Amino acid sequence: MGNSLRAAALLAVVVLSILVSLLVTSVQQLGTRTFSNASAPTSYGEEEEEQREVEGALRRALLHQLELRRRELVPLLLPEDENGERPDPDSVLGYSPWNEVTLGSRDLGCDSLVDMQAVEVLGSGYTKLVVRARLAGARAPVALKLVNEQGVDMSKCVEDFKDPRGCRELVSYKLRREMILLDRLRHPNVIQLKGHCAGVQGGGGGGGVERGRVAVVLEQGAPLQMIQLLQSPWEDRFRVCLDLVRLLHFLSRSPLGSVGLLDFQPRQFVTVSGQLKLTDLDDASCEEAACRADEDCTLRFPHRNFSLPCSGRRLCEGLNEKRNIYNAYRFFFTYLLPHQAPPGLTHLVDHIMNSTGELKADIDQTLEAFEHILQLYTSGLHLENLLPESIIGDYAVMRGTGTSGNVEYRCWPSYSQQGCVLSVHDAREAAYICSSHSQCSSFTLTGQKTWTGRLLASFRSGFDHLVPDGTSEVYVRRTKAPGAPSP
Repeated sequence: MGNSLRAAALLAVVVLSILVSLLVTSVQQLGTRTFSNASAPTSYGEEEEEQREVEGALRRALLHQLELRRRELVPLLLPEDENGERPDPDSVLGYSPWNEVTLGSRDLGCDSLVDMQAVEVLGSGYTKLVVRARLAGARAPVALKLVNEQGVDMSKCVEDFKDPRGCRELVSYKLRREMILLDRLRHPNVIQLKGHCAGVQGGGGGGGVERGRVAVVLEQGAPLQMIQLLQSPWEDRFRVCLDLVRLLHFLSRSPLGSVGLLDFQPRQFVTVSGQLKLTDLDDASCEEAACRADEDCTLRFPHRNFSLPCSGRRLCEGLNEKRNIYNAYRFFFTYLLPHQAPPGLTHLVDHIMNSTGELKADIDQTLEAFEHILQLYTSGLHLENLLPESIIGDYAVMRGTGTSGNVEYRCWPSYSQQGCVLSVHDAREAAYICSSHSQCSSFTLTGQKTWTGRLLASFRSGFDHLVPDGTSEVYVRRTKAPGAPSP
């Protein structure tokens, strides 16, 4: 009970304690009462009666909005039956997923917030405040999503309904919806939901957590930096695009049906240990658009429009999938895929660019094309007929050694800003690269690998001497080895 009360107290003040400067005016809003006076009341009793009537009307309107939000979550909580029917919204209240969403999760729930240490504010928006925090029971820092009590949504609600507590509950439904989506759409390329804590609808349950207080606990990722990514090796850029396609393939046939990402921007994604993950599901749509005619099924983009047929079920079937593919082309493929693609793969990359840019391929075909490129790249088959068989003979190899006193040179894009470090399939490809660089006289393979399993090779202009290193192999160019000892 003590922990529950402490959790309740923490959730009640966490937002204020994190950003006092941003949230200070909420105290003023609590006392705000602005009523329209068409005619001045004639007595104090009449004034009180008029105020009660206005408050009652506003309260009924707010309760109606709360009921609408609750019913909007029903399709996400329970699937359709064999007849395509959705369950009665009232029946869901006794269903365990609703209780879990309402009361808190079994993993990192309300108790884990008791000893929370807020580290920094990661961002804020109309609805949410995102905080980097350390929780008891969590090995690594997590991202904590809370209702932004100084956000536009909260301020507008308080202005309309004059009820801060009720508005907090209303605004929190956007977070609750995101909780359900994250729980139902579990996938390696969706940010992991680690837990949550929420107050019970209607008041004081949830272990003492105040109604409307919601905290969502997520794994923390690094924001996707497109400018930095543009300067990365092609292999890393390809990984981002491949992860995205795998995600879109899953969303096209998810447990909730075909899911469309209506707000499709790089800022909706993060990376965790190099893996792309969708982190914001605010504007995910789990329903295909309704239609009466083919004209209702038009995808409109700034410079292109695409038309789909209206199906016999009066739905724009496939619209979510097509929108996702074209947005992936617009915001990711165009910038990340073609530039510096390996010569043996450029024709396949061009095919992907054409098929997705014209929406000629569905997500199954697009994923198949990406996986085919990955298979060729990791196996080295894309190098057939590109590398001379005798190229490795131009180098003397010294196994079990490394180098010291290196004379480095820079190449782009490199895995190191201080020198030239590139991924290679084997020593033969590394020799081909070294021979194509006028500065290169030797290279080293250390056994370090990239996410595809390819080796990292360090290229240099020269070195002072060899040193014992059981994990490395040094290859010295026979015809040109300035600064290096004679082999």
